[in-house]
Amino acid sequence: MAKKNNSDFIDLSGLFKLYIKNWYMFAISVTVFLGIGIAYALMYLPKYSINANLLINPEEDTMASPTGLSSLFGSAGYVEDEIFIVSSHTVYREVARDMKLNISYFTDKNIFATQIDYPKHPVEVTPQSGIMDTLKTGITFKVSVDKNGMASIRGKIKRETVVKVKNVALPYVVTTPLGKFAFSKTPDFPTGKNLDIIIGVQGYDSAAEDMSENISVEIASKRSNVISLKMVSTNPDYGMAILNAVMDKYNEKGIEQKNDQNRMTAQFLSERIDILSDELSASEGELESFKERNELFDIGQNTGYTFSKKATYESQLIKARTDAEILQMTRDFLSASENAYSLVPTTPENSMLATAITDYNQAVLQRLDLLQSAHPDNSMVKRLSEQIDTMRANILTSMSRTASSLNVRINDLEREMNSADSKLSNLPSQERELLKLNRDLTVKQQLFVFLLQQREQTALRLATAFPKGTLVDTAYTLSKPVGLGKKAIALLALFFGLLTPPIILFIRQLINDRFETRQDVESITNIPILGEMCIDRGGKSLVVTSESTSSTAELFRLLRSNLLFLLNDPNDHVVLVTSSTAGEGKSFISINLAASLALLNKNVVLVGMDIRKPQLANYLNIAPKFGLTQYLSSSSVLLDQIITPLKSVPGLDVIVAGPIPPNPAELLISHKLDELVADLRKRYHYIILDTAPIGLVSDTFTLNRVADASIYVCRANYTSKKDLEEVNHIYENKRLKKMSIVVNGTASKKTYGYSHDRV
Repeated sequence: MAKKNNSDFIDLSGLFKLYIKNWYMFAISVTVFLGIGIAYALMYLPKYSINANLLINPEEDTMASPTGLSSLFGSAGYVEDEIFIVSSHTVYREVARDMKLNISYFTDKNIFATQIDYPKHPVEVTPQSGIMDTLKTGITFKVSVDKNGMASIRGKIKRETVVKVKNVALPYVVTTPLGKFAFSKTPDFPTGKNLDIIIGVQGYDSAAEDMSENISVEIASKRSNVISLKMVSTNPDYGMAILNAVMDKYNEKGIEQKNDQNRMTAQFLSERIDILSDELSASEGELESFKERNELFDIGQNTGYTFSKKATYESQLIKARTDAEILQMTRDFLSASENAYSLVPTTPENSMLATAITDYNQAVLQRLDLLQSAHPDNSMVKRLSEQIDTMRANILTSMSRTASSLNVRINDLEREMNSADSKLSNLPSQERELLKLNRDLTVKQQLFVFLLQQREQTALRLATAFPKGTLVDTAYTLSKPVGLGKKAIALLALFFGLLTPPIILFIRQLINDRFETRQDVESITNIPILGEMCIDRGGKSLVVTSESTSSTAELFRLLRSNLLFLLNDPNDHVVLVTSSTAGEGKSFISINLAASLALLNKNVVLVGMDIRKPQLANYLNIAPKFGLTQYLSSSSVLLDQIITPLKSVPGLDVIVAGPIPPNPAELLISHKLDELVADLRKRYHYIILDTAPIGLVSDTFTLNRVADASIYVCRANYTSKKDLEEVNHIYENKRLKKMSIVVNGTASKKTYGYSHDRV
């Protein structure tokens, strides 16, 4: 017969009974969670979503010219890059510094500290200059002011008190391991009242990190140049001030960076214009002198040669030489040691070079920003400097390759020009020289005009610098709070209050290896259940007497009836009672089952076969001179000497185990035991054997040869499910005869019952 298994279906009836049995858990859970929910709702400060939108203005080319060169500095801005800048540590740090966001003020009126509404706070703390720039750990001050205006200040770093002063008048300066902090009153200071306030102070870097966690910056849409800034705060004014400050700081730094770039460009252009001006004057003078010496004033009149065929070559050659000149200017700037970490003022037309120089300038700007708050020996500054050095070397290498390509282009164009000139065999040498001088002068003139135009454009940009971002929406607060409302909190508390007990009960059932009810036993084993004993509070070992009318006695009478039905053979007289371990009530069941059988006017003997741990004499409060072990080990002890009549139950005799022998196993397999049981069968209608637990020793299986039936006693909330599974194997293998189960110690279904904690 297969073992029962209820794992394939849910016992809804069992669950309902389990929940009804543990109704108090639901009551306690709902009360606790509702209490927590109500308390939270009363102290809960609604949080609001604060939003702002910023339009990123695209960068315009700042060096467009007929020569085809791209921007003097930088390239088109990308929204993704600007998001990084808006949410950069540098921007947040400067906002935190300007708004003093590194200092927080809280009330200390209840168990939960509540932040004071921005920007009002009754007491202000001012750190010593320079402390906040390098502060790596926070410090917390608790300021208590009495009605007379006398203050007590206690400062803690983590949990360690570092400063403590009492009864001082504000303003007052305290000295801590981190530096000095000045405390003063503000216009919002309440006079004539007690005041308790908590002030948290941290460095600008830590405040910037907090801002980064609380502010989200993202693209409004994929096809838009608008970025959205969002944060959640219990103080809308506080949140809006922060977002507006972030956008203002972003624009401020953008204008500052542009002006720095434009000033460097203007300086560079002025220097190059001065040099070119001298070169241009020299070229013009040389040309004029040559014409005067050779009396050549009109090439067309002297030669009549049509120079239109060479116009294309000349135009391309001028452009290539101009490009080469600009490239050489940039190379000279980058190669100069004094410009090692300066912005590159020009960008060649080559797209790869333009991108590389843009990245280079961005790294230089980051280094300049970092140096505002860090020492040059700072590890981050060093890493960034190394990165810039590598980028500079790569750019110079690329420029060398580009210059080589331009030289090849110039040489090719010059060969084309020379080829055209070779056809002008009739042209006098003076006119050819004049042509060369005119060509060189034209290049310098174009470059000079180009640089003048760029200087004017740069000056215009300096005078009309505009922010990188346009405020589409200044910070605004959504009307409805985010998160759960008070009703939702109450419903959620009720939900968790009802959900928690089933979870606890399920987990308890999952990890509990003890059975609790008769139904649990039936789900584990196929062994017939002879009866069920409920808990009784009497504490007596013998509860079945001729006068007893308790519910426990009635349960034993029912157990007796079921046993008699089991012993259907006239020769069935010997019943073996066992359990898995000590403490399951085996001896208690044996005593009272024997007593209930004796009440039928039957001769019954109760034999203590647990000779390793005999307890029967103690439970019945008897002290016979001889016991079972003495009878089995000695021929001088007679059967009548070990039989003790139980006066309280007529017809019931007891044979106690006797002294613990050195060889219990040998005694139990001896022929004398078989002879003893045979003699007892002749004298008594029923023989109850109180044996040793089967989970500890093998004595009980040895005694199976003399038994006609066996009873296994298990106890609710004591016997493990694993033990029941082992007993089920014993039953299936028929190691014990006519095996049945008595479930002991289950919950009483009435207001009375029994309890028995003895083995």
